[in-house]
Amino acid sequence: MPRDAGPAPGRSAWKWSRTGETRRVLLDAAREVFAERGFAESSVADVVERAGSSVGSLYHHFGGKSELFLALWEEWKDSQEKQAAEAVTAARRAGETQPLALFVAGARGFLRGSWEGRAVGSLFVDKDGPPGFELLRRTRGHEWIRQNSLLLQAPDDAIGRVTVSVLTNVIGEAGREVMSSRTRREAQAIVDAAVVMIERLGVLVEDVEPTPVEPALEPPVEVAPQPGAGTVIAGA
Repeated sequence: MPRDAGPAPGRSAWKWSRTGETRRVLLDAAREVFAERGFAESSVADVVERAGSSVGSLYHHFGGKSELFLALWEEWKDSQEKQAAEAVTAARRAGETQPLALFVAGARGFLRGSWEGRAVGSLFVDKDGPPGFELLRRTRGHEWIRQNSLLLQAPDDAIGRVTVSVLTNVIGEAGREVMSSRTRREAQAIVDAAVVMIERLGVLVEDVEPTPVEPALEPPVEVAPQPGAGTVIAGA
């Protein structure tokens, strides 16, 4: 017997197109409902009614209300990261090599995305979310700081780490202000102010010298290793 060749290409494309459309409609409806009522006060029924869809369809595509919220967050986060990465890439292609200048380019890209995506981004600023969302956001924030440290080529000492953390927080807080701005001009003024702060504080990363290590007051005492153990150094 001839083997089943599977669905025709046209039918397959139609199926995936319909799937993508359904997901998009549900995401857009969820964004509106969450923005109006908050996560806790919104229900699956509210979302599917706004979307003109069904409860079964929502659970099929997302699994529930929490997953729908997190899908919106992931989509927004990915968009923000893409804006920043593209801005850094464009600066490099233009010949920029200074870490702080590249960081500023990425910050501008991120903040531009904050304005353009404010309808979604505002859901994740000082509003409620599903259980575990705050921990997820903090974890992502730590990863953001790590990436910024690499971009800035910051020294791995107290001044370097604190400065990168402060610079990252400047971008985050500026993003909040940008998303709450009433006009593009107001948002641009915040972006410009944030860049001035970054450039001033970023000098600390560029000029910092490695912190000298204080010598031990007494020489370390070598302790005889125990059976099955490595050498232990004590008294440092």
